[in-house]
Amino acid sequence: MNSGTIPAQAQKFRDYKAICERSEIVMLDEQARNDATGFQHNGEAGKLIHGLLGWDKLIPESMAMYQAGRPQFRLASKPDAEARLWMLEGFAGGIQPWWHHVGAYQEDQRMFRTAEPVLRWHAENQQYLINRRPIATVGLVWSQSNTDFYGRDNPDELVELPWRGWTNALVRARIPYLPVHANHIARDADQFSVLILPNLAALSDAQVEAVRRFVERGGGLIATGEAGRCNESGEPQPDFALADVFGAHIISGQPASADSTMRRWAAETQHTYLRLTPELRARGPGPKTGDEPAVAGERHPALKGFDETDILPFGGMLEPLRVDGGATILATFISAFPSSPPEAAWMRQPRTDIPALIVNEAGGHGRVAFLPADLDRRFGRDNLPDHANLLANLVRWTARDNFPLQVEGAGFLDCHLYEQPGRLVLHLVNLTSAGTWRAPVDELIRVGPLSVRVRLPAGVRGNRIQLLVSKRSTKAAVKNGWTRFDLPTILDHEVAVIG
Repeated sequence: MNSGTIPAQAQKFRDYKAICERSEIVMLDEQARNDATGFQHNGEAGKLIHGLLGWDKLIPESMAMYQAGRPQFRLASKPDAEARLWMLEGFAGGIQPWWHHVGAYQEDQRMFRTAEPVLRWHAENQQYLINRRPIATVGLVWSQSNTDFYGRDNPDELVELPWRGWTNALVRARIPYLPVHANHIARDADQFSVLILPNLAALSDAQVEAVRRFVERGGGLIATGEAGRCNESGEPQPDFALADVFGAHIISGQPASADSTMRRWAAETQHTYLRLTPELRARGPGPKTGDEPAVAGERHPALKGFDETDILPFGGMLEPLRVDGGATILATFISAFPSSPPEAAWMRQPRTDIPALIVNEAGGHGRVAFLPADLDRRFGRDNLPDHANLLANLVRWTARDNFPLQVEGAGFLDCHLYEQPGRLVLHLVNLTSAGTWRAPVDELIRVGPLSVRVRLPAGVRGNRIQLLVSKRSTKAAVKNGWTRFDLPTILDHEVAVIG
């Protein structure tokens, strides 16, 4: 029985990659979500484990019908909507159902309602839920060594929060992604337009070289925080291992902040901001002081949507870096100042030259974005939409908007796309709820209409759409290698088979 999270495996001295390399099946003991990870964690766990185990093998998961998580009541029924969405997210990530009660006799018989209809649907549609290949152009890189040696006594702050910030931002933006083990970059890189290193500090020489080759071949790269700052044993190095790719270096001759200081910064929230460049407020509405800087050019595409602000909330701390001449600084650090009393909340140092966001297209390689500011960790903790929007912008820019899927319409949806011979299988899980970030959910909220566009691979015509949940077919329009169709409404989930 294995966990769906890497820190839990590490705490039990289990090497997930080594286990999966020796296994024909993985029994998964991941019975409930928490408020930080959300239902989407179950879909993510399925894809992460399949990436190690292989997509031709099975991952049955013990799915609790009782109130698992916090608080835990072994003999009380979990609300139907809470249990149902957890199961459906598992299916979307390639997990097989295995419903679970504690004891054969239950006085709270409400827990018998949930499993039967969900498992009946799974049985009727199992041919579409196994033996399939995921389609995504974004790879989110991880390694258990980063948890073991860099994360050490605080993996949640140092490793999990940056990871969670990225997964939540990608789900929010409806951008399909796949977890990629750092040892598998060379093996899996051909399917990706961009790789993301979410504070992946501990990297081996071979992993660094695999990332470097990916960028040299034109692949995009996003790195955050201390990515590549340590060797594979988690020991800090004089410079980032990919400093030339980032276009940014730890300043020679200046001692790096002590390891304990960096870890304290990760855990703290300061009253700090980021200044976007070029500054645009001189041409906007509102009162003026007369000393606003003149607008010098247009903003980079990575800053799309922020034209009405020159600053973004941050909360972290940064150290100075040396930036190569071919790289461009898009945001700088604004030092901490008091937030209260209100009359003291003014910037003591409105500008610094400390880079917070750097983009690099030098050398004819793929697009590179280096984000020393740990906005992924901040979003994982604070859930500020500005942080999520900037992360999504960086993905769109570095990937050159090369995504296989577009879904338009209101709501919080997790999107998973797969290919089988002659057809595609698209899962849309509706996570829109008053309890999205606070368990348990006890009501499902419909969303729709939705407009869906899917890029068609060779061998898939795309003019037939079969909906497995609403049990109907719908019209599709095929043009320039894409199929387009509309979904009037989704309650909990929909699965579209595109043939």
